[in-house]
Amino acid sequence: MSLSLLSQKRLFINGVETNVFAEPDAKLSEVLREQLNLTGTKVGCGEGQCGACSVILNGKVVRSCITKMKRVSELSQIITIEGVGEPGNLHPLQKAWALHGAAQCGFCSPGFIVSAKGLLDVNDSPTRDDIRQWFQKHRNACRCTGYKPLVDAVMAAAEVMRGDAPEESLEFKMPEDGRIWGSYYPRPTAVAKVTGTLDYGADLGLKLPDNMLHVALVQAEVHHANIISIDTSKAEGMPGVAAVLTAADVKGKNRIFGLVQSSYHKGDGWERPIINDTKVFQYGDVLAMVCAETREEAEAAAKEVHVELELLPAYLSAPEAMAEDAMEIHPGTPNVYFTQPLIKGDDTAPIFKQDDVAVVEGDFISSRQPHMPIEPDVAFAFMGDDDLLHIHSKSIAVHLHAFMIAEGMGLTPDKIALAANPMGGTFGYKLSPTSEALVGVAAMATGRPCLLRYSYFQQMTYTGKRSPFYINARMAADKKTGRLLAMEHDYSVDHGPYCEMGSVLTSRGIQFIGAGYDIPNIRGMGRTVCTNHAWGAAFRGFGGVQSVFAGETLIDEMARELGQDPLEFRYVNCYREGATTPTGATPDVIALPQLLDALRPKYKEAKERTARESTDEIKKGVGIAVGVYGAGADGVDTAEVFIQYDSDNGVTLGCSWEDHGQGADIGAVGTTHEALLPMGIPVEKIRFSWPDSAKQPPAGPAGASRSQVVVGSALNAACKAMMDALKKPDGTFMTYDEAVSAEKPTRFEGSYSSMGSVCDPETGLGTPFVNCMYTIYLSEVSVEIATGKVKVDRVSCVADLGSINNRLAVDGQIYGCIAQGIGLALSEDFEDIKKHSTMIGAGFPYIESIPDDMEIEYFENNLREHGPFGASGAGEGPMVNPHMSVINAIRDACGARIYRLPATPERVLEALKS
Repeated sequence: MSLSLLSQKRLFINGVETNVFAEPDAKLSEVLREQLNLTGTKVGCGEGQCGACSVILNGKVVRSCITKMKRVSELSQIITIEGVGEPGNLHPLQKAWALHGAAQCGFCSPGFIVSAKGLLDVNDSPTRDDIRQWFQKHRNACRCTGYKPLVDAVMAAAEVMRGDAPEESLEFKMPEDGRIWGSYYPRPTAVAKVTGTLDYGADLGLKLPDNMLHVALVQAEVHHANIISIDTSKAEGMPGVAAVLTAADVKGKNRIFGLVQSSYHKGDGWERPIINDTKVFQYGDVLAMVCAETREEAEAAAKEVHVELELLPAYLSAPEAMAEDAMEIHPGTPNVYFTQPLIKGDDTAPIFKQDDVAVVEGDFISSRQPHMPIEPDVAFAFMGDDDLLHIHSKSIAVHLHAFMIAEGMGLTPDKIALAANPMGGTFGYKLSPTSEALVGVAAMATGRPCLLRYSYFQQMTYTGKRSPFYINARMAADKKTGRLLAMEHDYSVDHGPYCEMGSVLTSRGIQFIGAGYDIPNIRGMGRTVCTNHAWGAAFRGFGGVQSVFAGETLIDEMARELGQDPLEFRYVNCYREGATTPTGATPDVIALPQLLDALRPKYKEAKERTARESTDEIKKGVGIAVGVYGAGADGVDTAEVFIQYDSDNGVTLGCSWEDHGQGADIGAVGTTHEALLPMGIPVEKIRFSWPDSAKQPPAGPAGASRSQVVVGSALNAACKAMMDALKKPDGTFMTYDEAVSAEKPTRFEGSYSSMGSVCDPETGLGTPFVNCMYTIYLSEVSVEIATGKVKVDRVSCVADLGSINNRLAVDGQIYGCIAQGIGLALSEDFEDIKKHSTMIGAGFPYIESIPDDMEIEYFENNLREHGPFGASGAGEGPMVNPHMSVINAIRDACGARIYRLPATPERVLEALKS
């Protein structure tokens, strides 16, 4: 047995002299979090690439996850977020962070705030560029905000700290009418996020009882193989090991249900193992789990599990898996397992042959974009004293996930209490179960609480990605009038080895290729393809991103083919009265002409500026892109909620509206406050509660931009029921005590169902969405001709999202979409496992890649019939097109048309040559 050598040091942590006993190679972050319980310091990547763990060490900002204790000298001064400020005594930076909406998911906020304090300690009058350079230098990464609100917050805090503005300027001022709907009211969770006191999954894991076990995964390091044997004998004898689990230890079906319901789907939906038993289907598949007393012991033992495999051909793209000689990845199910045609209007083939018709076409490949949240996946499970298996995770679909994993674990959904922890962003990947079934199996097998924390490598290799589309498409327009006449497309979706949501994703192609334009005649075909690359998961702008890549390229090229201005060509062809969507539906509102009118002067100014500033070495250009996306799941979409009247005359919201950074807290509170305005309930007495499938009725997942529309409408219905029950003859409302005395109910149910129709499986026609989001982006770029490097200089967005609930939240969604769209356009990819399995390797956009010059203009005159107070969604509509405004701007700048994402310098140079 090796000795564990410790060193004792006297440190001053947040001004308090503290004796610390630690191993020399221990990480400072581990000592702070696990020994000193200073969990405000978060650990994201664990590799020094995200800055979530930033602390100030002897006056310098350092990343504590890569700072070993042997580098921390005796009597060192350390400041963590707990030393910056606390609830009730906030630092100006923390106040500014809340006021400016700089904490969305909030996981990176403590690191940014500590880093910003380090800047203001040495420079109390920074410029915006100073702040941006500081965050870039210290690798402070944010996936949610687009960085602009963070810079705004630092500038505002610095002004107060210099004495140039009163501290009251950092406090929200309640509107005179008492309404917070449409205001910049800070999120209810903001104070907890900016002080580091909100417990995320790993923080809660540290608070589990001492008998908790740590789980380590034994994962496949090949893409496709038969499993010959798994030898766990050596691992079982390792120190601290309580159990080594394989597929034989799973009590149920050992499969996660992929939600297959259509008879047109050629698989049964049960192809994804919890623990793989017969085959490896993708890199990262779980072959065994080790449960041990410490994480280090679990990981050491996992390395000693011996797996014997028979390698099989790996099909890492849709074309490979569709080849005639390709074997079935799931025996008995063809690799092409779902198809969706589109037949709209007249036959298109004759139209393309007419002499007076202009035709443009292209072959497009979108990227396998990784979600890259700052917080890696984390989950824990335990058996409760209520005889339920409790699973806590980053789930954004607590009821749905309980249903998807129950049978595989040998349970029924009502025996699982699946709770959503406060979480550091998911951007959709957590619409798929990841760690839930694994920790559930571990807890059931060992009888002890079990915690699983992914490393960032595991986050990248064992969570879903945006599925690439391989699209061939062409478009026809009348040469004289410039009106679109027809479109044809054929596309294949590389959805990885597991089918969940694959058919829905494939249907997005027929819904959104060409969306925004009146195209009377369309013929299309989409197919879902099983491959051995990373499984396809939901990602913000699900399917719309890939569809718009093809559609907005063709629109842009058609304008050029006809010699027309790209904005004016869009203006002529966009939705107006009498137009129909690609699936033959009537648009819910006519928003695009107004948005294009608003964008026109900005576009003209941008065209003049880029022409003036362009040089032979650096070409500048302008691109625009139209985006349309549905708010809600296809067809009928339902939510159930309740509101509980509390004894202090406030209300607690019983809705499983999961919050992964998009703002479920303010979405639910803002909607309820507006609905209960006649009762005069103060906003601070409207209480958001974290989702738990055992405590709240099913409101559906926080995906598909459905929550504000569908869950918000259900909350509105519950509020109406409450006011109807408690209204007095004089028009006032009963207090809680009065309601109890009158034997009135104190719990009020609400439900809502949208009224769409699923697209016909044979024609593709239908009305899948009755509420849509409309955005148009304008981007200006600079292209370095010698290298192919692209820099985005400015972005403007005009948006019709219906009535805006909370401007901070919606601004943040759009800024975040711009940043993710720029990453999608220029840098982000996950094709090469070795190259792309870190944030930097996968092309994460840090602040230097995102312009500070971003502006948003909203139009709220088109109130939605199907949405509370006229609202639509906000999370995904703004994501479907920012990348295309960048790609179109590259074309405008230098003539290079990109047909494969991302537009890396190499691809830009290649396009320039062609």
